Amino acid sequence: MAGAGLHDNVWRDESALINIAYAFLICIFSMVLVWSVYNLPILAAGVRHLRRSKRKIGSKILNAGILPTFSVIVPVKNEEKVIGRLLKALSKLNYPKDKVEIIVVEDGSTDKTVDICKKYAEENRNNIKILHKPFSDGKPSALNYGIKHANGEIIAFFDADNVPEPDALLLACNYFEDPNVAAVQGRTLSINSEENMLTKFVAIEEAVWCEAYLRGKDVLNLFVHLRGSCQFIRRNVLENLGGFNEKALSEDMEFSAKLTEKDYKVRYAPEVRSWQETPSSLSQLFKQRTRWFRGTMHVAFKYGRLMAKLNMKSLDAEATLFGPFILIASLTGYLIAVYGMFAPLFMNAFWQTVMQLAALSTTATLLLCGLALTYVSKPRKASNLLWLPFIYFYWSLQAFIALYAALLILMRRPLKWTKTQKTGAIGVRAFSALQKSLLEGERAGNLLWEGK
Repeated sequence: MAGAGLHDNVWRDESALINIAYAFLICIFSMVLVWSVYNLPILAAGVRHLRRSKRKIGSKILNAGILPTFSVIVPVKNEEKVIGRLLKALSKLNYPKDKVEIIVVEDGSTDKTVDICKKYAEENRNNIKILHKPFSDGKPSALNYGIKHANGEIIAFFDADNVPEPDALLLACNYFEDPNVAAVQGRTLSINSEENMLTKFVAIEEAVWCEAYLRGKDVLNLFVHLRGSCQFIRRNVLENLGGFNEKALSEDMEFSAKLTEKDYKVRYAPEVRSWQETPSSLSQLFKQRTRWFRGTMHVAFKYGRLMAKLNMKSLDAEATLFGPFILIASLTGYLIAVYGMFAPLFMNAFWQTVMQLAALSTTATLLLCGLALTYVSKPRKASNLLWLPFIYFYWSLQAFIALYAALLILMRRPLKWTKTQKTGAIGVRAFSALQKSLLEGERAGNLLWEGK
């Protein structure tokens, strides 16, 4: 009898553990399902707008006298492989030279970066100035240092590996005609997408993210976040909000949350384009995304108070900020799938329904991403859709990186801002597109200055 009682106790303990695990899994899958279903209309709105839109070259502003002044801030540290092409691109911007100042914030380079910057500064004495920071402590600090020396009404930010198209400033001006717009995020494109399979994956992800997700948020007047480069912010707004948080790993996301909290308006500008280098190795990607995810998680906790505002933009901001946690939760599905390969899974009707809905929402998401991909890929080919299954596995990799970032937070590892190394690679298609945009930019400039 005693043995039977012990057996019953063990059975009850196991049953309790199973029930707890079951409830936990239901919560996890329900959370992923709700988040996926919530984002489907955003993606659909973005794809619908993308399908109807055509990129316009030039600007409706024809009077150069009323154009706002710009300060272009470029933080640099050991960027000898890429800084030259950025400064060359900035010198060819289709914008009145007397209304643009280029501020290079040198943050302790040990290579030829300073020499290259000095060369361009000598050739453009009235437009380019180089600032040397007393000590190096990360990109946000360098940005704030540049802001203190900026005079423009609008401040543009570009990373050293960027190559903005000639009409970037001109097209950004159109959005700032609305006095309620505090900031504008342009579209970034991969300059080295053809380098290898990884750069292709990242390029596709970036294209779909910008052209479907951010576009959808802009159309629906939801949370449009800044992405760190090819972004434009009114100087008075930056000063009112105290600039960027120098301790943040994702200063762009943190500042976006601050803008939302203060009810400032941010727009996504798909026609304002800049090319930038995509990580070409797993180690580069891992370091970059670890910083991004960890920084975003910190912002999610810090600005959890946004949910108390009870408006769609604030709620959408928190839904976006909790994206890395949703990625981690999605790992549960992968682990269960692996477990199911070796052992039978017993699911009741409710569990089966949740699983089926999750699968349907994932499929719908991939289909919308595929539809967006057909519009952003050049040339448009049905074969581009063959990348979608690989993108699904690529997102799985992202989930593991997000988990690693969360573990760093739990272990209280010190915050450290690490830069992504650049190689200066450029693809044939990107080069051709840049050459074409340069010609179109020159034509738009002629129309502007002649007032035709």
